[in-house]
Amino acid sequence: MEGVKHIVAVASGKGGVGKSTVTVNLALAMAAEGYRVGLLDADIYGPSQAQMLGIGEGVRPQQAGENQFQPLEAHGIQAMSMAFMVDINEPMVWRGPMVAGAFQQMLNQTAWNDLDYLFIDMPPGTGDIQLTLAQKVPVSGAVIVTTPQDIALLDARKGIEMFRKVNVPVLGVVENMSLHVCSECGHSEPIFGAGGGERIAAQYETRLLGQLPLTLSIREQSDSGRPTVISDPDSEAATTFRNMAHAVVEGVTGQQPQGPSISFGD
Repeated sequence: MEGVKHIVAVASGKGGVGKSTVTVNLALAMAAEGYRVGLLDADIYGPSQAQMLGIGEGVRPQQAGENQFQPLEAHGIQAMSMAFMVDINEPMVWRGPMVAGAFQQMLNQTAWNDLDYLFIDMPPGTGDIQLTLAQKVPVSGAVIVTTPQDIALLDARKGIEMFRKVNVPVLGVVENMSLHVCSECGHSEPIFGAGGGERIAAQYETRLLGQLPLTLSIREQSDSGRPTVISDPDSEAATTFRNMAHAVVEGVTGQQPQGPSISFGD
């Protein structure tokens, strides 16, 4: 794609596993390492990245030449979402082909500006948008987000199998909500089970990119429009996101990530 070096899809077999939270923090972590990063919210029915990035209701992208839109910017990354096109309360009552068409338009008619990485926040499941992405776009790799319990792992396996069938490399698995951490006493407990992400990564011979806790702070930061990597960069969760970003770079390029170079004068 013009203006984009690498495309990384962040997907899950089912909803409710924190995929959008992982996507936005992963994108921001990559930007913090000095890369030029974009984020496409491909969930047409339930876009959430506008709120997570703190882009206010009613903000619309400007035209950038014929049949193209300028992506909006927040926290140093470029972004496009259906939430920028319609009223926040308007339901998208569309059939599959219309959804796939809207996705292609947002992807191809956005004037992405010299991106190293474009992260695509995929809708849950293995439907029209996933197939359109695999057929129409040169995807560098996919990241699968799951929670530890068996019912989530069933759907995560379907997501991995889907990408393998269309020859998209699976860069690794993120296990979200690994532990619940009490905000009052700090007690942690694996309320969704333990070891699920590690097991599925081993089964498919891919990497376990990271394990993230279920904490009040991550939810509050995402809802406020200042995700964890921005609002609490020294936290353990932010460090995990940065380590995940390093692993994605290594998986896509086969090289260790190179941060921005700093030179000092004599």
